[in-house]
Parts: sequence; structure tokens; C-alpha cells
Amino acid sequence: MAGSCDGSFDQGSQSDDSYLFERLHIEPIYDAFVCPLTKQVMRDPVTLENGQTFEREAIEKWFKECKESGRKPVCPLTLKELKSMDLNPSMALRNTIEEWTARNEAAQLDMAHRSLNMGSSESDVLQALKYIQHICQKSRSNKHVVRNSELIPKIVDLLKSGSRQVRCRVLETLRIVVEDDDDNKAILGEGDTVRTIVKFLSHELSKEREEAVFLLYELSKSEALCEKIGSINGAILILVGMTSSKSENVLTVEKADMTLENLEKFENNVRQMAENGRLQPLLKLILEGTPETKLSMASYLGELVLNNDVKVHVARTAGASLISIMQSGNVESREVALKALNQISSYEASSKVLIEAGIVPPLVKDLFTVGANQLPMRLKEISATILANVVNSGYDLDSIPVGSDHQTLISEDIIHNLLHLISNTGPAIECKLLQVLVGLTSSETTVHNVVAAIKSSGATISLVQFIEAPQKDLRVSSLKLLQNLSPYMGQELADALRGTVGQLGSLIKVISEITAISEEQSAAAGLLAELPERDLGLTRQMLDEGAFQLIISQVVRIRQGVPRGTRFVTPFLEGLVHALARVTFALADEPDAIALCRGHNLAQLFIDLLQASGLDNVQMASATALENLSLESKNLTKLPDLPTPGFCASIFPCYSKPTVITGLCKIHRGTCSLRESFCLYEGQAVGKLVALLDHTNEKVVEAALAALSTLLDDGVDIQQGVVVLCEAEAIRPILDVLLENRTENLRRRAVWVAERLLRTDEIAYEVSGDPNVSTALVDAFQHGDYRTRQIAEHALKHVDKIPNFSGIFPNM
Repeated sequence: MAGSCDGSFDQGSQSDDSYLFERLHIEPIYDAFVCPLTKQVMRDPVTLENGQTFEREAIEKWFKECKESGRKPVCPLTLKELKSMDLNPSMALRNTIEEWTARNEAAQLDMAHRSLNMGSSESDVLQALKYIQHICQKSRSNKHVVRNSELIPKIVDLLKSGSRQVRCRVLETLRIVVEDDDDNKAILGEGDTVRTIVKFLSHELSKEREEAVFLLYELSKSEALCEKIGSINGAILILVGMTSSKSENVLTVEKADMTLENLEKFENNVRQMAENGRLQPLLKLILEGTPETKLSMASYLGELVLNNDVKVHVARTAGASLISIMQSGNVESREVALKALNQISSYEASSKVLIEAGIVPPLVKDLFTVGANQLPMRLKEISATILANVVNSGYDLDSIPVGSDHQTLISEDIIHNLLHLISNTGPAIECKLLQVLVGLTSSETTVHNVVAAIKSSGATISLVQFIEAPQKDLRVSSLKLLQNLSPYMGQELADALRGTVGQLGSLIKVISEITAISEEQSAAAGLLAELPERDLGLTRQMLDEGAFQLIISQVVRIRQGVPRGTRFVTPFLEGLVHALARVTFALADEPDAIALCRGHNLAQLFIDLLQASGLDNVQMASATALENLSLESKNLTKLPDLPTPGFCASIFPCYSKPTVITGLCKIHRGTCSLRESFCLYEGQAVGKLVALLDHTNEKVVEAALAALSTLLDDGVDIQQGVVVLCEAEAIRPILDVLLENRTENLRRRAVWVAERLLRTDEIAYEVSGDPNVSTALVDAFQHGDYRTRQIAEHALKHVDKIPNFSGIFPNM
């Protein structure tokens, strides 16, 4: 409302509907009731000294503007100057207006009452609802009138209207009717009205959803209705969804969030929110609630299924509080905290947060404490599970003190205690403690301490015996631990497996199972692959027990694509091929090994496996096996029987003709085949090996180069070996390996092969013009080990970079 001393007056921001209702009267309106300035019925009439009557607010504003404009106060009607700005209340007129207004409002309310039914026209219903909004906004006392007139049930009935516009207006009207009025809220809370309102939260029309949320927010201010709203199936789920929705408008999202904040007064509602992804209220109660509430909420947290991101958030927010509860003296409280910590520790990132919050020392204490204060075994199992989770998170644990004298989790005494527990508890705890050791042996920084402690405790045989445990989880954990230990104590493990107890047979039995490939099979194959490959006793026992035949059948089965859709296929195949390759290390000592390789044509199988793209370990093991097989070729090649020379030829050799034998292997100078003598040339393996020289994995390159080098080895026709490599276009790739100088082992092998190649004059002549090769050989000559420098010297002589009489190294 704004006035002006020039005689004009603005009616202000009063809504069109409100103005309409002010002008709509059942009884005739009298001019004396209307303010000359606002043109509306007065509520607080006052009279000036000249007898003119105005609305108090309007005339006060008039006088204010006169003063601000620097003019003396004048009457808005007569524009004559006033001596006084005193305002005298016109009580008689005010009472008359109020009586008149009450009669009109009662009549209008009666009209609205008659219009609020399903049989009325849409326009009448909308007008009636708007009138009820108007009178409730005009005066809070009118909400009492609406309630006593029993209008609220009639308004609620209109939620069934087929008109979206009516339904939206009903929701809006109900919000205004219940706003700041607990009695009206109580009426609305009767029956299924709240359930009906909740249904509107999922309506297609955004306006209906918006009005429903606004109404529920008002209702949620009542504690009694908070519980009722939360008890309606889906209410909290929908509200939580709306708070994270990107399709709702900002106000709707805000009101949904504020409604949920009101609903947090009841623990059941908080539980529902947590179940549907709104965890903050539950975490707040864990941090700030009463001891009973903390316990209740922590208990529920342990039952929830959380996604990984939420686990991290929970660990950061409530991890320290849960750890504190875990350390309390009450067994019930400790159980609740342990279950919750077990839930959130199952993800690596959240485990690391818990480690930083100090979870490791109390866990270790719980596991090792005996006597009156010890935890029940069921809780020790949970403690062991949590410890396994945090240890396998990849966190550097060797700096965290867990006992007296600055002991850490990898201190010898601590490892001994863990090993003692493993041997003296039930399978469930044993399994988890083995997983702790799996985690500690998975890190280069901690594995050596664990290995030393296991050796000093003499626990190797005990750990190996778990391979035969009845419980599958226990067997798997044992196999994974032994696989981690095998690179550091492989001989001890091989000796234990070779014993008379029969664990090797159990290992082979697991590997040979014809089922969907399991984690246990993968771990068993991995362990067998890591055992010392030159342990002839172990290889002999595997030959005797038919282990290699079982391994071969599993490899063939995988190559045929029989087991599909399992994540353990790749590690299982890698372990199998490594284990199978060990038979090629026994060829010189075990005739049965040769017979096995011939009988199953293993050379061809390994050649085929060279092309297992993406399986670096398979390619590397296959190339190594082919190297071993090829090295044995010169001993297996059948040399031709030359005819005895005649009498004349024996006396006069000049009369004899040289015997020409066709079909001989140019490298081994005898009768060769891939199956019988494992000849790489006859098996057309050279090209496949050359292709691997461009591999990104230097270990694969080294294995392939080692296999190719057997074609240039002593005991074969080196010159023909060079010819074979030239035909396979291998010279440039071999020299490229030399130039790349990726590892010391690879350089050592590449220098050896290069020297053999450079014995051929044509190759030496061509290479002598390549400064890069000369530089690589000079670098090997200057920085390699003794043997490499010696070979590099000879290579440099071949390309005339060092005089033949230099004599730096003794002759080879």
C-alpha cells in the first residue's frame, strides 16, 4: 500500500483473489465502511480533526509521505491543511464493520461449504477453496472457524477429484489450513489422509508433488504426525529420493530435505533413512546420542548393506566413535561396534580410514587377550575378520605400534602369536588369521619379516596341512598364503609337500576338478607354479602321480572354452602352464619326462600358447618351456647312418663320392620332428617367437629370445641357425632388443645372440654401418658384467670396432 500527497493512492500488493473476496459481500456494503484511500473495507478506522475517517495504516502512510516531501499535512479528501495529525479511533464504526464482516464471512463460508463436493463445477470448487485460503490467511482465528464448520474432511474428500487443478488447490488449501495450527493437523492426521498425501509424492505432475511436499513439511512439524508419516510404506524412501533428484525444482528439494529433518525425531524414521541411503542422521545419533541410542544406531549400522563410497563416509564420520565403543568394557556394546566396523572395513579405502583412526592396536589386543577380560570366541572371529580386512587394504602397517616395546604387526613375537592362534582356535578364526598373513605377505615391505617368523617358529608343515582342511574357505586362505610365501621359502614348501602326508596329492586333486573354475583351483595352481622348478624330486613325484596329464587336460579344456564366465580362468591357466613347464626342466634327468612330452606333443601345445594374447605369464612360461625342449633337441635328433665305404674307396679316397642324405634338419643335422625331438625349426615356432620380441613385457621378450638363442647354441649348426633366423626376419628385431637395453638380463641375452649372429660376415658387414648397434655393444663392453663384457668384446671384433689382437679378455 502506498500513498501520495498529490492525491493519488496505490492499493498495494493485495492479491487479486483477496481483493475480490473483500469486494464480494452478501449484505450491501455501506460507503462509510470503505476507506477513501484504499477503497477497501476498513479494519481499524480512525478519524481526523475535520471528521474524515480513514484506515489507520493508510492515513499514517499519507502523513509520512507529506512529511518526506516537505509539505504540511493536509486532508486527503479536502486537501486542506490540518492543524493536528492526531488519529481518533472510531470504535463504534469498527464494531459495526466487524459485525457486518462476520455476517458476510459466515454467509460466504456457507456458500463455500455447499460448493465443496464432487458434484459442484470445477470453477465453483476452485473459488470455494480459494476463499477458505483467503480467510485463513486473513486471520488465524478463522482456522478455528474452518475446523468447527467441519470443512477439513470435505476438503480432503476432494483429493479424489479427477481435476489436477482441483487436487493441487486442495493440497495448497490444506497446507494453509494446518499451518501453525496443531488441532487442524490432528484432524488431518486421522484416517488415511496422510497416506493419500504421500501418494501424491510420486504423481506425474510436478505441481502435485510440490504441493504434497509442502503440505507434508507442515504436518511434520507435529511430533505425533512425524511418527505416522514415517510409518507409511515408501514415504521416507520417496522423500530421500527427492532430495537427490535433479528433475525437481529447488524449493521442492529443499522442503523434502526439511521434512526429513523433522522426521529425524524418531529413531525408526532414522533407521529407514539410513536404509535408503540417508545415513547422516544415524551417524549423528552415534556421535551425539545417549548411550542407549548410540548402541541402538550402531547395531542397526552393522545390519545395513552399504556401498563402497558410503563405507568411506561412515568410516570418516563415525569410525573413531565406533572404535571407542569397541574398547568399552560392556560385551554387548563391543559386539555392536565390532559388527558395524566389520561392515565398513570390507572396502580398502574405508579400511585405511579406520587404520588411521587407530583400529589396529585394540583389534590385536582383543585377539591376544586371555583370561577374565577375553572376548567370546564369536567376537574374536569378528575381530579377526576386521583385522584381515584392514591388513589386506594395502596400508603400510609396519609403522603402527600394536604392543609393548614398539612392536608392530610384523614383529616376530606378534607373528608367532598369530601362528599360535591359528593352530589353537576354530576354523572360522583360523581362516581369518590366515587371511591376515595373506595380507602381510602380499607386500614387499612386510613379507620378509613374516617369512623369517614362520621359519623361526617351525610352522611350515602346520600351514601346509591346511590344504586338506574340510572347510573350503580355510583351504583357499591357506593356498593363497603358501603361494605368497613360495618365492621366499619355495624349497621348504616343496619339501613339505613331497612328504608322505599327501598334501601334493590333495593339491593335484583340487586342480583336476572338472567344475566351474574356483578360487581354490586358481590358488592351488598358483602355488604349484611358484615352487622351485628345478626340484627334481617334486617333478618325479608329479610324474609318478600322473599330475602332468591332469594339468594338460585342464589346459586343453580351457583352450576349448569349456569353462566360461569365471574370473579365475586367467590366473588358473597361468598357474597350470607354469606348473606344466616344470617338466621341461627335467628332460636331461628323467626319461619319463621326455616320454610325457612326446606322448602329449607338449612342444606343439606350448607353441600354440605363445599366441595367448594378453596373457603375458602364459606366453613367458611357454617360451621358457620351448627353450628347454629345444636345448634337448640336439640330444634327441636321430643322426643318419652313413654307408660303409668300399675296398677301393678305403684305399683310394679320391675315388669315393660323398654320400648325400636328404630330409635332414639343417640345424641339428639329423632327422628331426617337433613331437619326437622338439625341434623348433621343424615345428615352425621360430616366427611366433620372433613376434614376441616386440612385446611390451620384457620378461616375455627375454623368454622368447632365450628360446631363439637355442638355434645358435653350441652343438648345433650355428651358421644354419643364422640362416633360419634370417629367413624368419629375426635379425632386426633381435638387434632392436639390444638397442632398447630394457633390463640387465635382457641385455646379457641380446649381446650373446648378437655375437653369434655377427660371426656371419654378411651380417657383420651390414651391422658395422649401424652406429646404434656399435654404441650398444660398446656400452655393454663398458658396463656389463664380466661375461657380458667378454662377449661384447668379441662382437665388437666382428664389426672391426676392436682389433683382433687387443686381448683384453682371454679367449672364450
